Amino acid sequence: MSVNWDAIVKTYDVRGLVNVDLTEDVVEALAAGFIDELGLAGESVIVGHDMRDSSPLFAAAFARGAQKRGANVISIGLCSTDESYFASGSMNLAAAMFTASHNPATYNGIKFSRAGARGISLDTGLAAIRDRAKDFLSHGITEVNTPGSYSTQDVLADYAAYLRKLVDLSGVKPMRIVVDAANGMGGLTVPAVLSTAAGLAKLPIEIIDMYFELDGTFPNHEANPLEPANLVDLQKAVVAHKADLGLAFDGDADRCFVIDENGDPVTPSAVAAMVARREIARVRALGTESEITVLYNLITSKVVAEVIETDGAKGERTKVGHSLIKDRMADTNAIFGGEHSAHYYFRDFWGADNGMLAAMHVLAEFGSQPESLSAIAKQYNPYFLSGEINSKVQDVAAAKNRVEEAFAARATFDHLDGITVSGSEENGDWWWFNVRASNTEPLLRLNVESNDQASMEAIRDEVLGLILR
Repeated sequence: MSVNWDAIVKTYDVRGLVNVDLTEDVVEALAAGFIDELGLAGESVIVGHDMRDSSPLFAAAFARGAQKRGANVISIGLCSTDESYFASGSMNLAAAMFTASHNPATYNGIKFSRAGARGISLDTGLAAIRDRAKDFLSHGITEVNTPGSYSTQDVLADYAAYLRKLVDLSGVKPMRIVVDAANGMGGLTVPAVLSTAAGLAKLPIEIIDMYFELDGTFPNHEANPLEPANLVDLQKAVVAHKADLGLAFDGDADRCFVIDENGDPVTPSAVAAMVARREIARVRALGTESEITVLYNLITSKVVAEVIETDGAKGERTKVGHSLIKDRMADTNAIFGGEHSAHYYFRDFWGADNGMLAAMHVLAEFGSQPESLSAIAKQYNPYFLSGEINSKVQDVAAAKNRVEEAFAARATFDHLDGITVSGSEENGDWWWFNVRASNTEPLLRLNVESNDQASMEAIRDEVLGLILR
């Protein structure tokens, strides 16, 4: 069969159309490539999957390929992506998670982890796995003399108990929250972590659930809370139920978006700043570290860096990217990392991202103060952000050149990730914007921020005009 490997093997994961790009044979070949590339023959490997119709079949195909090459498969069954990271981290085993995250029902994919929930990207092994899989698909998978075993293990209760230890919610003030699981894996993990489904003690939290039924066809709305249209149901419900706040999870529940009591979104940058402050205070109270490092990607609001500096920690600005940030978490021993896309990384969670853990920090912060969430969030959202604006362009390089030429005489540039353009501060006013290309599509992504709304809007409109010219 003909497979467009370069299309399905992305920078940080595998993703494609079910039974078009991804078939059971392709998955089996990827499993064999994964085992051989990581030298896992005779070792155990974790396999988990989300609620998509194709996920159990793909997980079974992966197990077959892994066993043929000598790995012992531990199936953890239905799980969120961060639950698979918990299994990988707590058992110190490599893992494969079947999910297409927030993509539509016709897609599926694989997120790979090395032992200890360490990420794998094209530059750190995924390209080699792809190349081995090509060969296995063409020539067949030779079964080793001692094929691997297969067993099952339920880790949900241990996962929930571990998160409860990281963020103690037992003493929070009583609150009512609305949670939109979008028919994704949050429907499994929220009752386990924030309620009593996993046998944990009851918290003073009333949960009004929306779309908790696991359904990989996503009958209510797409499981992508980054799109404003997918937050509308939750926003209305928070106001209608007079709730204290709302939480929206994506399909594999590794990202969480927050809505305040007025139905307004709390920006991921505000959440990142809030969690960073809490984690810095927690680690400082332990008194075991002289230097505390926190990561933030270059698209987050300026307030994130300001909070880190004000609280006496060292901030490191990073490129955008899941595996890259996980690698930097390990390299710098950072206690926390935040991205504009609502990925939040925790040292105490093996440097992996965990939307549930970020949500628990927000609940703990709100639950320890008399103020409303909107009042608390306001201090972490003092500036004006455009949000990420995606534009389809025919010639990405030409569009970027037009932007650089237009701002050459009135701004400074850096090229850490795409182009970041910063205006000189005059009378205390400032602005910056970033333009970077998508890894997989003919898109340019624009983010703008300023301490003045009119300036932000003017820069936004000018740059968009240059991109789309």
